[in-house]
Formats: sequence, C-alpha cells, structure tokens
Amino acid sequence: MKFTMTRRVVMAAAAATLAFAGSVQADQKLDQLHFIIPGGAGGGWDGTARGTGEALTESGLVGTASFENMSGGGGGVAIGYMIENAESLDNTLMVNSTPIVIRSLTGVFPQSFRDLTLVAGTIGDYAALVVPAGSEVQNMADLLAAYQEQGPNFAVGGGSVPGGMDHLVAAMVMQAAGEDPTALNYIPYDAGGEAMAGLLSGEIDALSTGFSEAIVLADQGEVRILGVTAEERVGAYDTAPTFVEQGIDTTFVNWRGFFAAPGTSDERVAEYIAALEAMYETEAWEEVRARNGWVNIWNPGDDFRAFLEGQEQELGDLMRALGFL
Repeated sequence: MKFTMTRRVVMAAAAATLAFAGSVQADQKLDQLHFIIPGGAGGGWDGTARGTGEALTESGLVGTASFENMSGGGGGVAIGYMIENAESLDNTLMVNSTPIVIRSLTGVFPQSFRDLTLVAGTIGDYAALVVPAGSEVQNMADLLAAYQEQGPNFAVGGGSVPGGMDHLVAAMVMQAAGEDPTALNYIPYDAGGEAMAGLLSGEIDALSTGFSEAIVLADQGEVRILGVTAEERVGAYDTAPTFVEQGIDTTFVNWRGFFAAPGTSDERVAEYIAALEAMYETEAWEEVRARNGWVNIWNPGDDFRAFLEGQEQELGDLMRALGFL
C-alpha cells in the first residue's frame, strides 16, 4: 500500500539547511494566539505548538503566544473543548496529528477532523524500520528473508498499542512487500524508549519508529536504519535508504498541523494561514525546525482536507484488513 504525500506538499526535507542571512523581522499578522495542546508537556504535540509559537513571536509575526495543555480521551477532551466553546475561541488553534484520524476511526472519541475548522498541516516526521547495529540484517531483503524463515517468531515492536501508528506503518511495509499484514507478530510497548530497550535486549527483531528518533539512535551507533517511508532519501541523512528504492512501494508521513474552532470565519482562517506560511521564511522557524529534526510541509485549507480524507481512507482500509475496524 502506498500512503501518498504529493510533492507539492513537501517544502523541505528533514535535514535541509536553508540560508536566511538576508531575512528581516516579519510583518505582524496577529496580535495574539492561544494554542490548545491535546496532551501533556514534553510530547510531540506540546513541542510542535510551543516551537511554532516561539517562531511566530520571535519573528514578529504574532505579538504574543500562550499555551494550554489539555490531556484526556486520547485527544478527545481538547477536541470537545474546541467544539463546545467555539464562539469564544477567536484567537485559538489546536495542534494535532495522524492520531486524530486513527482514533476517530476506532471510536476513541466520536468527533473527527470534519468537526473542526482545518487550518494547515505544517510539519511531519517520516517513519522507519530499524534493527540493532550489530544485526546480520543489512537491508529489507534480509529482513524479509528472516521474516519468511522465522514466521511468527520474528517480532516487530513499536511504542504504540496494536492498531496504533507504529503497528500500522510496519503492517503497511509488510503488505507492500507482498506479505500478509495480519500475520505480523507486533509487540506493543508503552513508549518509544521501552520499545528501543526491547530491541537492544533481543525481545524483538526490528522496531517501527519515527525517523527523527531513528536518526538519533543511528548516530549513537545503536541501530541500523533499514528503510524510511519517504519518497526519496532525506537530505543530509541520505545514508538511510527508502522502502521505495528497495521495491517496497510505501510512503508515509506523520503530519502535525493546526485546527481552529468550528465556525471560524474565512477571514480569520486566512490570517492564521498567512502567519504560518510566512513563518517558514524566518530564521526563528529554521532554528526551531532544525533543533527538532522536523520535515517542513505546507498543506493549507482545502489541500489539508483532501490530504486528511486520503489518509482516512487508506488507514481505514488497512485497519479493516488487520481486523481493527
């Protein structure tokens, strides 16, 4: 299965080094902006919201930014808050990512992205499969050979529950390689750190994880990256091969982006979009992006909706094939 992200969506690869020597303070687009974060401090949503707010204020695009962590319900508490308080949230954006699609499909919460006002997808992280650095498995051909030989004894782990993102990525890869995705022996861990410990201790044979996490571990000499879910090798990290170049037609990006309350005016949405689009041209944003190893994407308005609808269809088809729907 190929999970598509068109080239016009991709603005820069994770390792892109952009020169902003001639940039100047940007024109202010908004006086203030409040970010609702559906999870706790220190997570991916938290980092995305605070990093975006930092770049917007440091560059002068937004006067002041504030942040509110609102955990619960797999993100459903924050979504419910945006819907129930729509009339009073004129300067408020909620950050979210691929789980809003997955958790809506599985009924973790009753709402979907359609119940909010879509603003834009702004960043993303590719996924990767890795093995211990000392493993005899050198590439995806080796992994598939080992998988076919060991059958259910070959285990792939991830830092999410069965049916979660790490599992779905591994299943997509195996399906695109011609294997039965329902036969994959997936071992769930509570978090990425525990999953990595399982890999290094030999509990699992391979790990499904985010590419930015894989880069850090590869640089530390702990893992070998077998494949990345990008269409092409990613910038300065081009030692990591894609699945596509190995004959496995799978691409995927865990996007992160922003939503406004339902009923937000077109004029206000246009202001949000203008501020976020201008942010990409600032030194402040490049510092934040590089620090976090994010992929820059730009997917505003109707393009964002089309992308999410495509993701919903493809993930839904895979989840039904795996028996999760």
